[in-house]
Amino acid sequence: MVKAFGFVDYGGPETQEFLDRPVLEPGPGQLAVSVRAAGVNPVDWKIRRGLLGRDRELPAVLGQEAAGVVERIGPDVTGFTPGDEVFGIAAAGAFAEQTLLLAAMSAVKPAALGFAEAATLPVAAATADDGLRDVGVGAGQTLLILGVAGGVGSVAAQIARSRGIRVVGTASDANRGYVESLGAVQVRYGDGVAERIAAAAPDGVDGILDLVGGADLRAAAETLADRSKLVSTVDPGTVAELGGRFVTRATTPASLAALAALAATGELDVHLTGRQPMAHAAEALALVESGHARGKLILDIGWEQAG
Repeated sequence: MVKAFGFVDYGGPETQEFLDRPVLEPGPGQLAVSVRAAGVNPVDWKIRRGLLGRDRELPAVLGQEAAGVVERIGPDVTGFTPGDEVFGIAAAGAFAEQTLLLAAMSAVKPAALGFAEAATLPVAAATADDGLRDVGVGAGQTLLILGVAGGVGSVAAQIARSRGIRVVGTASDANRGYVESLGAVQVRYGDGVAERIAAAAPDGVDGILDLVGGADLRAAAETLADRSKLVSTVDPGTVAELGGRFVTRATTPASLAALAALAATGELDVHLTGRQPMAHAAEALALVESGHARGKLILDIGWEQAG
């Protein structure tokens, strides 16, 4: 049996607990991995609360992204061998000492990149990469990122800036310095955000990458003339109503490898702002659920749980 952290019913934090589950055998297209680090993301608590459906077999292990060492490979898997250090999207929950990764959404980790840093990439960085592709703005244009201080926004701002795109981003005033360190102009979210965006970008914005949804998305959309350049990663209903579209996910081994190469050379700072041992999984998830987490938070798993 291996230790894992998950939930036994849909609801709030009171439904979370540590679980024991058998060692998993990889099926077709899967990698059995000894987990070293797992990323903590807003989607985790949304799944636990049932906001993304209630069709999971319970109890269920939390976590979507992990980095670790390949133990065994499933049928029809190519490009990976036991002993490879890898990172990718989990097929069976990432908050566990051992899990399964989807080979089609995983990549070999560069030796120069730590497990913790690699575990930040499959969800947040890949979502940022997909969102920027869908928005389609280029050098010399202005991109508005709603929620720029979070894990996805931090990466999106850096990639956009590396492409010569001017970035304006909504965040709290407490995160102004952090946002400016990303090369972006900070705009306070909340009532009056459209007016503040117009002041920060007097020539208008050429595209919007939305990472928050709701009222701020509605207000910000008024500053964008071409709604085909409006993309949301969190609010498909509202963005469609406003004439935009939901992000198209296209994570592949090649796209993950490209992001990892940028992180390994320092061209992309994953802004790993917090690390917790697996024993503190509940606290880590609570911080993300509070909406006050900056950058990326990961759980250190594996050897630190031995014994």
